Amino acid sequence: MTPVTETSEVLRLTARIHRIEVSATMAVVAEAEKLRQKGVDVVDLSVGEPHFSTPEHVKEAAIAAIHGNFTRYTAVGGTLELKEAIVARHAQDFGSAYRREQSMASVGGKHVLFNAIQVLVDHGDDVILPVPYWVSFKDIVRYAGGNCVLVKSQEENGFRLTADRIAEKITPRTKAIILNSPANPSGAVMSPEDMTEIVRLAAERGIWVISDECYVYLNYSGREFSVGSLDRYGERIIVVGSLSKTYAMTGWRMGYALGPVAVISAMQKLQSQSTSNPTSIVQKAAVAALKGPQDCVRRMRGEYIQLRDHALAGLRSLPGIRCAQPEGAFYVYPNISAYLGRKGITTAANFARTLLEKAHVATVPGEGFGTEEHIRISYATLEKELDRGLERLREFLSSL
Repeated sequence: MTPVTETSEVLRLTARIHRIEVSATMAVVAEAEKLRQKGVDVVDLSVGEPHFSTPEHVKEAAIAAIHGNFTRYTAVGGTLELKEAIVARHAQDFGSAYRREQSMASVGGKHVLFNAIQVLVDHGDDVILPVPYWVSFKDIVRYAGGNCVLVKSQEENGFRLTADRIAEKITPRTKAIILNSPANPSGAVMSPEDMTEIVRLAAERGIWVISDECYVYLNYSGREFSVGSLDRYGERIIVVGSLSKTYAMTGWRMGYALGPVAVISAMQKLQSQSTSNPTSIVQKAAVAALKGPQDCVRRMRGEYIQLRDHALAGLRSLPGIRCAQPEGAFYVYPNISAYLGRKGITTAANFARTLLEKAHVATVPGEGFGTEEHIRISYATLEKELDRGLERLREFLSSL
């Protein structure tokens, strides 16, 4: 009998799984965890996760759901109560006019995005994707068989994407445009005017706009905006939202979509054959988050602004490091090109790996986001932890 080898098992896998890569952020988390298991003191500035605890009233709602035996299946796309809470929150904050049948809940924002791409993008379709992009955008499009058409934003402009750069890339093959404002990893915030113009161009040409608004409440520009408020173009817009960053609920896994009824129905159809409904208990917690007091969101946002300014000051004091000022999210995206070519460090991936191995600071290399001269640093941490990481980075740079 011929033994089954790892190689023969790989050969049996589908072609579509080979189109994608392991998430760059998750790979860094795994490497940092290996060091911790060995007793190494790692300063982790890699994870895109709030350092705050989930608000008490949200946790209490989940506990009440357990004690109330709200533990059975629900409708695939979430309860009517949750859908109404999603629609009401968005209407109150952004002036949108969605109905509950135009909303659904999923197991996190990434799941929403996956569902949307799978039902809208077919083999050979072009999807316009701004660079730098969140790591999962490219792979989810490729898994669906789509082609990513990359649009580079300008670092000197704070990585802010403009409508004219998108317009240059539109062709008859364009099926969708993915927007992400505030953006991961750059923290860039698009102007409402540019976002509106992109949606208008897309609607005129029958192109979908998928707007990832997971950081929409962490906008520090003073111009909060959601494309979901553009009702006249609503038949071509899918809003992807998440409670993870807004309410410090990353591990709860709760995301939502807003869009045309036909697309939402198709996404629920797909979800019915994968995860089915999001966790019933989490749905009750989500309702409490969306309908409850929002002062926790304002408090977290205020602290993020302070941490951003602290991180920027620290990075800009380092020789050779350039860093655009982010206007949202909780990341800085410094340019480390001045150190490439030193002591065998030729890429951002080399830089980040060596920084982790020698200085024990975890960051995410820019290659995962589509650029080659940057690393992503999350400042969603305690200020003292940020200081420890910046000091170790300073010492590391001085050794190169």
